[in-house]
Amino acid sequence: MSAQTSCTDVPAEIGAWFEGRGWRIRRHQFAMLDKARAGCDALLVADTGAGKTLAGFLPTLCDFAPSALTGAPPPEGLHTLYVSPLKALAHDVKRNLLMPVEEMGLPIRVETRSGDTSSDAKKRQREKPPHVLLTTPESLSLLLSYPESFALFKGLKRIVIDEVHAFATGKRGDLLSLSLARLHAIAPGARRAALSATLADPRSFQEWLAPQGADGTGEILAADLVLGEKGAEPDVEILLPIEERVPWGGHAGRWAVGQLYEAIKANRTTLVFTNTRFLAEFIFQCLWEANEDKLPIGVHHGSLSKEARRKVEDAMAAGELRALVCTASLDLGVDWGDIDLVVQMGAPKGSSRLLQRIGRAGHRLDARSRAVLVPGNRFEFLEAMAAKDAVDEGQRDGEEFRPGGLDVLAQHVMACACAGPFHEDDLLAEIRTSLAYAWLGKEEFARVLSFVESGGYALRAYDKFKRIVRDRKGVWRLAHPNQAQRHRMNAGIIVDSEMLAVRFRNGRSLGKVEERFAAQLSPGDTFFFAGMSLEVESVKDMDVIVRAAKKSATIPSYGGLRLPLTTHLAERVQAMLTDRAGWARFPDDVREWLEMQDYRSRLPAPGELLVESFPHGGKHYSAYYTFEGWNANQSLGMLITRRMEDRGLLPGGFVANDYCLAVWGLKPVRDPAPLLSPDILTHEFVDWVTESHLLRRAFREVAVISGLVERQHPGRKKTGKQVTFSTDLIYDVLRKYEPDHVLLEAAWADARARMTDVGRLADLLERSERQLVHVELDRVSPLAVPVMTMIGREAVPQGAVDDELLIEAEGLVAEAMRIAPGEGAEREEEN
Repeated sequence: MSAQTSCTDVPAEIGAWFEGRGWRIRRHQFAMLDKARAGCDALLVADTGAGKTLAGFLPTLCDFAPSALTGAPPPEGLHTLYVSPLKALAHDVKRNLLMPVEEMGLPIRVETRSGDTSSDAKKRQREKPPHVLLTTPESLSLLLSYPESFALFKGLKRIVIDEVHAFATGKRGDLLSLSLARLHAIAPGARRAALSATLADPRSFQEWLAPQGADGTGEILAADLVLGEKGAEPDVEILLPIEERVPWGGHAGRWAVGQLYEAIKANRTTLVFTNTRFLAEFIFQCLWEANEDKLPIGVHHGSLSKEARRKVEDAMAAGELRALVCTASLDLGVDWGDIDLVVQMGAPKGSSRLLQRIGRAGHRLDARSRAVLVPGNRFEFLEAMAAKDAVDEGQRDGEEFRPGGLDVLAQHVMACACAGPFHEDDLLAEIRTSLAYAWLGKEEFARVLSFVESGGYALRAYDKFKRIVRDRKGVWRLAHPNQAQRHRMNAGIIVDSEMLAVRFRNGRSLGKVEERFAAQLSPGDTFFFAGMSLEVESVKDMDVIVRAAKKSATIPSYGGLRLPLTTHLAERVQAMLTDRAGWARFPDDVREWLEMQDYRSRLPAPGELLVESFPHGGKHYSAYYTFEGWNANQSLGMLITRRMEDRGLLPGGFVANDYCLAVWGLKPVRDPAPLLSPDILTHEFVDWVTESHLLRRAFREVAVISGLVERQHPGRKKTGKQVTFSTDLIYDVLRKYEPDHVLLEAAWADARARMTDVGRLADLLERSERQLVHVELDRVSPLAVPVMTMIGREAVPQGAVDDELLIEAEGLVAEAMRIAPGEGAEREEEN
């Protein structure tokens, strides 16, 4: 790695540009240039604001510098491909890349390609590509499905993957890894670079990035690692109520709106992050009601129209907004240097995610990023403290890699067939250069091909599922040319609930709401969306026609998975509970909460599973303090209630948050151990998943991703109900006649790994065998209050009922925190 800090190793134009701005080329930027010149793939891990994107593009800029060309014309065709997880990030990078290109006078054409790009522009890009193309994994896969892709990418020199941690471990990463395998076959000389600020395990990403099998030894290859210069430590503060107490329940942090508004007034530009689209609209509405000074405040999330998103992004880039409320749609790499404060509403759920969001403030390596965390309740306060400590200590977390999905592979096979005929063995060898699919054998690949060919054994009698055919020479090709159009209309990895467009009568689009929400609307109803109060005029076909309204309290909620609490953060929270000396830094009311819990019951120690049982309101409750996240707790609740029913304990239901599961019934649980034995994950787990909606939902997603069920046809689009009906029908047929179908296997993999967090659930049950502590109480404990406030409210969108939750919590709090007559004397005797 070069330690050079001068500009002598770069073309004169580039060196002069840096010097003219008073900048220096940083060590890691030189190192990335050295790796490119040496023909090496490289992963750059550097703090936010360290110039990672410029480091990724520096070799490209050098190749196009006039002094480096020495009078020769600039290279023709596509030179560099940039892949990002977000359309907004690609748009922002284009804006920031064009500035040095224009100021240096470099002959480089830069364009973006995403779902927002017009069809005319996409066609022109295939025929006359720019030198630098900025795109997303889905758009790249579609581009590779055209016959022109072989000529288009033949001269590719460089691939830059930004914010690689955000999608490499999921299905979008599977799709990108398959696209990289195809690019390696077309342009084996193209070098890969990946960029990230938040990696807990860089080695696994180095291996994912490198093309496997390139050296012929069969060993796992890895890209080179480049570490960036360390930046300034972030300044993170946890906001607390000025006069009130930290709330017992709720998630929205509505209590902080007044203080948040004052912070917005005190800063130039504030970025307010929320964890859901509903909360983005909700917090924006709360801020707008408090906005006595008429400050320019915007809202941004993925369901808004392209025009609305671009308008807000451009306004932020121009410094025209004082605050912007957003979701994860803006937490990756967006470079707005004038942001001086980031606010996280609710729990961050992971130290890496928090660090990424904090880095939007300042966005300079030598400037401290300022952030304020707003906990929604007391457990979220502990989580915020844990995340802050992890950031201060430089600890990161993240998801682990797993084998590539078979549904994604089926989609890729179809894309390859659209690009041109292929030989089975050649395509398999190409696919196996991707680490995600290096495990793929001939037999498994043959199953996938059989599925793409005809839908599989049980469906091959239906012509609608015939997509590819094999000729006498063993070459696979499309069954009919129109299959290419059908594939491109339906391909993709993100399977949201079906959406209806929200439009004014003049045709202006505001964005999209889910079909299930739109189905509840009638003319005259009002709702809040895109920062506006709207009245429904009509719901027609796939559109909700609206007009401006004076006032509305209803906000669309969206489905989708909750952000998972990382194992790393969960362990930190549990360690805090038993670190009594550390309680001194907590607010008085939080410390009192824990002290009373310690007095009345006990606190769950690391490695221990605490279960409390107590009566309340004529029912018997058990609280399981798992700290394994909402998904695992939901699954555990389902399984425990089934066992309670089998044992005659008359279960009534359960509620869960990330930290605790509360189950109630008409009879008390005297011994929870039999309800938690690990064998629950064998037959009972299988039976529950098979009977529940989880596997059907997982099958719906893999059926759409794999192309078995199409959402769009030329001139029409299926509704969500039609897609669900189709997938449910096929699911029942396959379960009966072909239970080993490749898509059922893929659905099971999803249901186990993603929807139920079965790995964390297994760890929890194993822990319960080793160290289960059961405490029987005469009433609700202080630690159980946050989850108990959720009973009867679990189906209501987060944030909508925070005030009601606080009112309802008062009775529980009084019960949990009071000391019964004689209890103090009894405790003294015990001590």
